[in-house]
Parts: sequence; structure tokens; C-alpha cells
Amino acid sequence: MPASSSSLAAVPAPAVPEAGSAPSTRTARRGRLHALDGLRLVAALMVCLYHYAGRGGTVSASWHQSPSRVFPTLSQVATYGCLGVQFFFVISGFVICMSSWGRSLGDFFRSRVARLYPAYWVALVLVTGAALVLPAVVHAVRPDEFLVNLTMLQQPMGAPRVLGVCWTLWVEVRFYALFALFVVLPGVTYRRVVLFAGVWTLTAVVCRTSGNELTDQLVMPEYAPFFVGGLALYLIHRFGGDLLLWGIVAVSWLLGQETATQALWHPGAHGDFVRSPLVILLVVTLAFAAVAAVALGWTGRANWPWLATAGALTYPFYLVHEHLGWFVIRVLHRGLGLPAYPTLAAAVLGMLGLAWLMHRFVEKPFGPRLKKALKKSRTPAVPASFTLPKR
Repeated sequence: MPASSSSLAAVPAPAVPEAGSAPSTRTARRGRLHALDGLRLVAALMVCLYHYAGRGGTVSASWHQSPSRVFPTLSQVATYGCLGVQFFFVISGFVICMSSWGRSLGDFFRSRVARLYPAYWVALVLVTGAALVLPAVVHAVRPDEFLVNLTMLQQPMGAPRVLGVCWTLWVEVRFYALFALFVVLPGVTYRRVVLFAGVWTLTAVVCRTSGNELTDQLVMPEYAPFFVGGLALYLIHRFGGDLLLWGIVAVSWLLGQETATQALWHPGAHGDFVRSPLVILLVVTLAFAAVAAVALGWTGRANWPWLATAGALTYPFYLVHEHLGWFVIRVLHRGLGLPAYPTLAAAVLGMLGLAWLMHRFVEKPFGPRLKKALKKSRTPAVPASFTLPKR
């Protein structure tokens, strides 16, 4: 989810592709892709609606009853909001390919660290503080567990997550690592991105039959199709579409709808939040179609400046909305007796307001400083006159 909003700024001019490797050398469309900013916020709001009205568990405790009874109609829609995560991954594939073009591995690493960590650290502090105030909503963690969460590597370490949504960050980090190793390190070109997309797709399919936990963790077969689809859609945006690129998108969509359906549809299930495989297919299709519309330039008129702000708020909003939103719901609805829909609106708007504060006072000042500090911390070159002492 956390694809950089700054990386959506200006689409870099295309490098000359390798001989015979690109269908076209068409100049990439310039200007900020405001529609992509808007899509990121839509995906975040989908996940938010799912956490507030489309599931049971802790959110039921916040409302004091199942959201299916609080929102009989809305909850039937909200239960599909979890597919906003897959939507994020398609967008992320597009954005990471765009933002890494012409960058070195060091530049790529610094941009990802500076983008992800400042807001993430602040969100950890805020949610941990909420756990101390109202443990019924957010379970407190031990100091050692909080500290390992600072690394964003708590899942492979087997430590509890402070932020419920950070499992998606671990997926993103693994995608960044794969893309950096096989594409950014040798240099981003049309041919390398296409080769990476093809090999990753084939490997992901094979991994589903291996039953090996390590390869599943590395290859992520359940999420690979969404990232690969986004990569191909960016190539279409940059170079123009052809049968090869649209074929990659089509295969990614076919595989993605299957992995999403397998994960979210349970035949014979009963209860408050039962999903239809047809609706899952529809939502996945709309996610691919929305990013494809951006890739084809159909959204060029959606250049409203407020979309840039919406895109900037998406990442901090995504980080804090779940647990702190439950906190707000519990206080306003159960504590103060505010009706359900005004409480829902207040929770969403409150989290957007908090996201703006985090963007304004954390991301904007500290992100560039962190990137600059990382650049200064490079290992100094050894002077040409330096010689080892003789023994």
C-alpha cells in the first residue's frame, strides 16, 4: 500500500530501450498522475470501511454488537473492502516501476526507507499509547515486542504486530527486495521488467504446488499477480500497449482473481459476513480496470489539485485508521452514545485529519532529512594514494 506519493509526481522521460525490447519508444505522458492518487485513497477507504463495518472481532466489541446489526446494508458491502489490499498492490506495481526508472539501487533504497519509516514509527507510538489508555481496543505489547516492530520485520521474527495492517507492509517490502535485486540493481529497462514479470509469474504458479513455506514467503504466489499486473500496466503507460504486455496483464488478472477468491470465499459458510465469488471477481476486475484507465491516459482530465493531497494522506491514514478508529468508535458510540452513522463518519474524518497532521509534521520534514542522512552515510572512497602498511 505504501507506494510513494512523491513518486507519482513527474513521470520520468523514457530511457532508450534496448534493441528490439520495446514495442514503441513513445514519450511517456508527463505530469502528475492525479487519478492514481485518487485510486490510492479509494483503496485505503475500502480497507477502512472493512475494518469499521465489514468484520467481527474487535470491531464488534467497539460497536458493542456485530456491525451486521449496526449497519445491516452497509456491512454487506463493507465486507468486500478487504480487497482494497489487492487494489493497493496493483497500484504499487505501477508506481514502483515508474519511480525506479533511471535510479540507482542506492537511490531506490533511500527513497523507500524515507517514505515508509517516519510515519510508521509515529503510528507505532500512537497505537501503543492508545493501548495503554484503552487496552480493550488495542492489546498492549511488551517492550521487546514494540522495539522489534520498529524494524518492520516483526512478522518473520514471530513477534506480535502493533499495527494490524502492517502485514501488508511486509508483503510490500518483499516486493521491493525482489524488484531491487533483479531489476533495479542491473538497471531498469523494458526488457528486464518484462523478464522479471514473466519469471515471477511462472515461479509463483509453480510455488503453489510445492508446499514449501520458504519459497511461499519469498515468491508470494497469492499476491504476485497483482504486482506483476501493475508493472505491465506501467510499461503500457510508458511505451504503449501490445499483445505481450496486455497478455501479461490478462494472465495477472486471471491468476489474481483466483487467488483472491480462494482466500476470501468459503463454500458453505454461514454468518454475518459471507462473500460471493462473483462479487470478488467483479472487485478484482474493477481494480485492474481502474489502473488500466490511468495507464491508457483516460483519466488525464482528473487533474484536480486536491487529489495530490488525497494521495499524500493515504499512507499515514492506512497506518493509523484501524486501531485508533476502533478507539474513536468505542469512545463516541459506547461512551458518549453518538448514533452509529455519525460515529462512523467521525472516525473516518478523524483519521483523515490525523493523517494530514502526520503528513504535514512528520513525513514532509523528516522524510527528506532521513533520505539526505542516508545519502551522506555512504562508505567513503579509499584515496588513491592509500596503501596498506608493510609487515
